[in-house]
Order: sequence, then structure tokens, then C-alpha cells
Amino acid sequence: MRQILEAIQSDATGVELAGLEIPESYRAAIVKRDEATMFEGVDSWDKDPRASLHVEEVATPELAPDEVYLAVMASSINFNTVWSSIFEPLPTFGFLDRMGRGNEWGKRHSLPYHVVGSDASGVVVRVGSAVRNWKPGDRVTVHCNYVDDQDPSAHNDSMLASNQLIWGFETNFGGLADLAVVKANQLMPKPTHLTWEESAVNALCSSTSYRMLVGGNGAQMKQGDSVLIWGATGGIGGYAVQYVLNGGGTPVGVVSSPERAALLNRMGCEAVIDRRAENYQFWSDENTQDESEWRRFGKKIREVNNGEDVDIVFEHPGRSTMGASVFAVKRGGTIVTCAATSGYMVEFDNRHFWMRLKKLIGSHFANYAESYAANKLLDQGRIQPLLTTTYDLSAVGDAALAVHHNEVEGKLGVLCLAPSEGLGISDPDKRARIGEDKITIFRS
Repeated sequence: MRQILEAIQSDATGVELAGLEIPESYRAAIVKRDEATMFEGVDSWDKDPRASLHVEEVATPELAPDEVYLAVMASSINFNTVWSSIFEPLPTFGFLDRMGRGNEWGKRHSLPYHVVGSDASGVVVRVGSAVRNWKPGDRVTVHCNYVDDQDPSAHNDSMLASNQLIWGFETNFGGLADLAVVKANQLMPKPTHLTWEESAVNALCSSTSYRMLVGGNGAQMKQGDSVLIWGATGGIGGYAVQYVLNGGGTPVGVVSSPERAALLNRMGCEAVIDRRAENYQFWSDENTQDESEWRRFGKKIREVNNGEDVDIVFEHPGRSTMGASVFAVKRGGTIVTCAATSGYMVEFDNRHFWMRLKKLIGSHFANYAESYAANKLLDQGRIQPLLTTTYDLSAVGDAALAVHHNEVEGKLGVLCLAPSEGLGISDPDKRARIGEDKITIFRS
């Protein structure tokens, strides 16, 4: 891998890169099958990814015809890596074993270890015999929609495919490594003005937000819409704020501190609700929600949103907030949800839902077209990366713990092959035009 890195740093040609040997093993962040029960009886909050995530040498798998070897310069931490590392809601080895029963190429994935990570930026170093649109030397980012395009259910909208998986979570050979195995239909051009680490943090979260709000499969936000965004400075919320602003809407950001409120203001989001300062108690006990708190919340929304209820609610906390979200959205409005970080068994008052003709849409990541469109907006500088802090791959456990405990805003980058931050920019003039202050807003 050192030889590959030196070639990349010296701007070697694609032909030169293709001539280099692929190593028999590479460095990767893994969880181990024989440790899947290590946290039994431990409260979820107390499960420590530093104990379960190991950085070790793993064998390089054979390359399928529709795949590429990617020299990973940088990756990032997503919640699914946290889930893999604490073996919740279940160990991911079941996913890998199902892949192993599928076909000959799937058997490679069922191993005693799982290389995790669902984001990456890097350089293509080898392509399979069936790859047409990519070649060695291409600088790319990776989206995590892993799908078999020979299945008819994968067409029209591949997120509805019966065999759709999330790369690096439900598959092996993910992005938190020096080398990754990636399907060619996961690749997208790297934004030319961004560093490796800035490019690596976007695809999963930005594409998720794009599908939820902008694409035809989500809420289909239009100009003038107001959108309530829970966790508006978080990994997906920060992108949602930008998509609303870029699309001519009004974001109403919900955060939990004055510092986070100030960050939203710097992003251009003027309507902000500090939920901790307001001390909302949507649940009066474990089994009962308090409608008076929903009403107090709705009043606050109208106070910051020109006297109006919101057209769309961008939902992902789940159990703690869904009742309030369904109540607060306008008559005929839409709630779009992609997660349930506070619990997946949600409850809401159906009278406020059906009698006011509201809509609830489930959303999960994004298809290739949506991911590509989101990546194009990043390359144009209309959407900015949410990178806050960068870790070395050797400290991946520390990074995962920080995300697990909600200690950071935006996204955490992880340097893999890249020896330091700030590398990988191929168009500094474009970066200057877009503005360093905009690109690094979450870092300042």
C-alpha cells in the first residue's frame, strides 16, 4: 500500500497505477465474529466501540468483474458503524452469512471478521473485466447503495430492490480501510475542490437528506416550503438545512444548545428552536405522551416561522419525537422519516393524522441517481461538507465512541491512506471562488 500511496502522491498515470501490484493484505477496521456477544448484559450507552473495533491486516479478496479496488484516502464514521461495533440491534455477521449463501462472489463476504465503513474517497487502482465507466487513476467518492442490477426489482428505484444492501454495514470490505472493494455502480466523481477527508464525509448522509427532501421519492420540497429539521446540526440534519436553503425554502432547525443554535445562524438558518432551553417533555411517562407539550411546541414553531405551521417535518429521532412531529406539521403536510435513534416503536395520535390529511413517508438512503445528483451539488459548491474533526484510522474506536455519545456536530472524518489533512484538492481556484469560510463552516 505504501507503493500505491507514493504513486498517488506523485500523480502517477492510470496506466502506472494499473501496473502496480495489489497487496495480499491491507490494514482495515474490523469487528470479529467471536466477539459478537462481548457486550451481553451491558447497557447500550456503556458499550464501548474502542473494545470491539480492531485495526488489523486482512486478506485482500478476489475482485469480481463488476468491482474495483479502491485505494481509500479517507473515510468517515456513520451511525451504522457504531451499530456494527456495539452489535446492535444485532451482529452484522448474519448479513454477511446471507450474502455467502447467495452466489460464488457472495461467499467472499462471510468471514470471521467484518471490515466496516460506509463512506470513502480515494483512487481507483484496478477495475474488474465488466467495468466500463471507470478506470485506474480516477479520483472518486463512494455511495453505499449495494445492489444487484440483474434483479428486476432493482430497476425503477433500486432502494426498493429485494436484494438492496448497505455497503460496509450489510456487506464486507467497507471503507474504513486502506483498500476497499466497491461495485462500479457505487462510484461518483470526487469534488475537485475538496480534500480527501472533506470528500469522504458526505455520500451517506447528504444522499439520505437529498432523497428525503428533494428527490421524487421523498417529501418533494418546493420553493417556499418550511421544513422542521430535528437535530439540525447533526450528520443528516446539517445537510437537510442546506438543501432547504438551496431549494428556496425555510428551515426551522431544532437543536439542543445555544452553541448549536449559533452554528445554524451562521449557516443561514434564522428560525431556530433550542429544545433543551424550552424543556419539552413530550412523554409524561414511559407510556403516555402529553398533548399540551405538542401544542406548546407547535406554538413555538409558529412563533419562529412567521405564524405558520411547517409544510414538512424531517424526522429521524423516532419514538421521542414522532408524536410531536405528526401533530406539528400543517394540515395536508408531510412527515418524512429515515431512522429511529431514540427508539423504533413510535406512537402518534391518529386523529391528528387522518383528520388533517397528513402524509408519512419512510425513506432509506438513496438510489444511484439521487446520490449522483447530491454529489453534483457538492461539486458545484451549493452544498458544503459537514466535516468537524478528523481522526487517524488507528483511532477509529475513539471516533466511533464520540458519535455513539453524540459528542460532536456534523461528521467525523477518518484518514486512511492519506498521511495528513488538507490533501487531494485538484482545483484550488474553484475552492477560492466558493470560499474557505463556507467549506469549513463546521470546523470553525
